[in-house]
Amino acid sequence: MKYALVIFETDESRRRIQADRAAYRKEYEGWIGGLAAAGKLVGGEALETEQITPVTVRTRADGAALVSDGPAHAGEETLGGWFIIDVADREEALELATSLPTPETIEIRPILESA
Repeated sequence: MKYALVIFETDESRRRIQADRAAYRKEYEGWIGGLAAAGKLVGGEALETEQITPVTVRTRADGAALVSDGPAHAGEETLGGWFIIDVADREEALELATSLPTPETIEIRPILESA
């Protein structure tokens, strides 16, 4: 079953990562490499969260687009990226998420399989 490991950053998690980016990156890349070697990594992407403000588009009831600068859901956490994994079950997805060496928040979501 496929799951998304959705990564959320905070100002605090960014500070902790920036304090020793090289060490963080080495651990993170090791985790990704192990996942890929085990055949469990489907894909993933990191989002640019420090330099460019996101743009949000909402469609109103009348069909018109409402465009605003900023994230869709303002708050302490910022969507930072995701991994798509292919694992046996939710428990394995949880195990992998808890082993990811990051101070960021990880949300585990099952991928909707089309019929």
